[in-house]
Amino acid sequence: MNSLKLNGLRKLPPGFRFQPTEEELVFQYLKCKAFSFPLPASIIPDLNICNFDPWDLPGELGEERYFFSMKEAKYKTGNRINRATASGYWKATGSDKQIISRRNQVAGMRKTLVFHMGKPPHGLRTDWIMHEYRLNYLNHGMEKWVLCHVFLKKTSKKSSEEEIMQSFCNKNRNEALGHRMEPKLYNFMREKDAESSSSSSASSRSDITEVSSSACSRQY
Repeated sequence: MNSLKLNGLRKLPPGFRFQPTEEELVFQYLKCKAFSFPLPASIIPDLNICNFDPWDLPGELGEERYFFSMKEAKYKTGNRINRATASGYWKATGSDKQIISRRNQVAGMRKTLVFHMGKPPHGLRTDWIMHEYRLNYLNHGMEKWVLCHVFLKKTSKKSSEEEIMQSFCNKNRNEALGHRMEPKLYNFMREKDAESSSSSSASSRSDITEVSSSACSRQY
């Protein structure tokens, strides 16, 4: 399969989509990368994820993107990984998932991370997701390589619209309830006078109508 090159990245020809399974990502790509073996296709670039905010990563914004990255220590001493970017940080969520081969061997793991804006621990959660795949081997420096799958949740726009509409409906409902619950002071004497006036007016209009009708009938 021939590939195209755009903006320094390898692209598949028109009509082809890169949709590997998790097993293929670990065994066909990440494992080959760690062992310096030829890759099935040269379409996953090397990139330090922490040098970019998710929306600034190379590639199309609405597409799912894949990158090989090296683990970067947060401190010179210790095993904590640096996951901070210029605008926020990637925060792990849930438990790691085992990637099992057809021989029922655990050869890799998948960590799910969510991008947060701001500084921990008070960052604002976004809809950017990253699946970070790593090998289950701990020799020859292979544990330093990871394969990152970054994408934007497709339901984020719809969810935001639903939240706005729900907030708008709640506001209107609260305002309506507030109006109904407001105490009202009645002037019973004024209302009585108004009722008498209404009755008199109605009676007058009735008399006028009857007279007019009689006059019309006599005329014709």
